[in-house]
Amino acid sequence: MKLDPRHLEMLFAIVEKGGLTEGAALLGKSQPSLSRSLAILEDRVGAALFEPDRRPLRPTELGQALAAEGRKVFLAGKASADILSRYQGGMTGAVRVGGTPFFLDGVISGMIAAFHFKHPDVRIDQIYGYANDLLPRLEDGSLDLAILPMRASSIPQGFSFEQILPGRNVIACRAGHPLARRSAVKLTDIGQYPWIAPPADSPLYQDLRNVLKEIGIKDFKVSFTGGSLSATVSILTGSDALTVLPFSVVFMMRQQRAVSALSIRIGDPDRHLGVLRHDGLKLSPAANRVRNHIRSEFETLATSITRVSQSTVWRP
Repeated sequence: MKLDPRHLEMLFAIVEKGGLTEGAALLGKSQPSLSRSLAILEDRVGAALFEPDRRPLRPTELGQALAAEGRKVFLAGKASADILSRYQGGMTGAVRVGGTPFFLDGVISGMIAAFHFKHPDVRIDQIYGYANDLLPRLEDGSLDLAILPMRASSIPQGFSFEQILPGRNVIACRAGHPLARRSAVKLTDIGQYPWIAPPADSPLYQDLRNVLKEIGIKDFKVSFTGGSLSATVSILTGSDALTVLPFSVVFMMRQQRAVSALSIRIGDPDRHLGVLRHDGLKLSPAANRVRNHIRSEFETLATSITRVSQSTVWRP
């Protein structure tokens, strides 16, 4: 014979609290409805579940045994409600975030660490790639968010792009670089140094070529090329090579005091960093929480970068 789990839960509440009124309050139900459910259950099992004429109510042996099963139903209901509440509040779940290697490693990873400190039960899967790699994954639903530097004119139809940081690059070098020690540096001064080049398919590679074109250098010496920020920083800090990096990446490494930005203003790229998502796919509560966290972190970062930039003398 199969019993209704709701009736077992009701029986548990009455036994637990010692009365119909108290049991109804525990379940958030009315006393008459609980009384009717008890009558239905007793009719179903064909036996009394409480000893007659006893106050407070005292369960029979059968009533006690069934109430024990009802307790499991009650606890399972509370547990499942808590699971659902945490999911709907964005406190649990998995979020897949994509982006370019330098931004993910140099800027976003620190923000994700701060997010995990507050929300340890949200899993974040980080995927490296450029726009051509990540757009198809956003479209097929295997990626929730992409944080990319993009031009407004290149946003495909059906996608939403929310700018979170204006595009700004700097010429980076090691902190003790000869040029970093000069009070005044001109673009022509940097032509003699070797360069670290990002991968050829990286937007930064084109930025590097544009900077060198400004200087008037067509054939430049590349001492190292690679896609990893850690590798680039290792080469940069161990040599006199120069490279072009997003100002935000250099800014986030300022506490290490190993990498510096030359105070030379170079042309800003016509791309801006933003959060890209597909309009046709609804974000999970956890993905929305991650997006909001990143937006908030970048608001703070943008303010700090502006303050430092305004206090620095940038020479043309």
